[in-house]
Amino acid sequence: MRILGIDYGDSRVGVAVSDIMGWTAQAVGTLQNKGMKRLIDDLSVIINQYDPEKIVIGLPKNMDGSIGFRGEMTYRFADELKKHYTGEIVFWDERLSTVSAENILRETNTRSRKRKKLLDTVSACIILEGYMNSVKNR
Repeated sequence: MRILGIDYGDSRVGVAVSDIMGWTAQAVGTLQNKGMKRLIDDLSVIINQYDPEKIVIGLPKNMDGSIGFRGEMTYRFADELKKHYTGEIVFWDERLSTVSAENILRETNTRSRKRKKLLDTVSACIILEGYMNSVKNR
């Protein structure tokens, strides 16, 4: 039972996958968002490879918990993904996941040029791990 984690963004989309037991999140990579059709095609390859039971998409919320423009764009992306994926799609509050990812990359002395390339993938891992930890603690 694998779970795919996605950090959706205007220009880049980070992707992570759980191990088979659902204990850890592992980086898959970052996709360039060059239009919805191409992005869905690229994600379909990953979905076919890992055959996830569920996809967790990071939902950007405002600090007061409300959904803003970025959250609405994420919902639209999920609606398009649902046309190509029949499994369950779950949203996970991603507030501060990018900040956490930046801190991790800074602590590991990742150079700023490489940091930008890894940021979305690390954020996807953080989103996925947060979701998996919440399920374990229920």
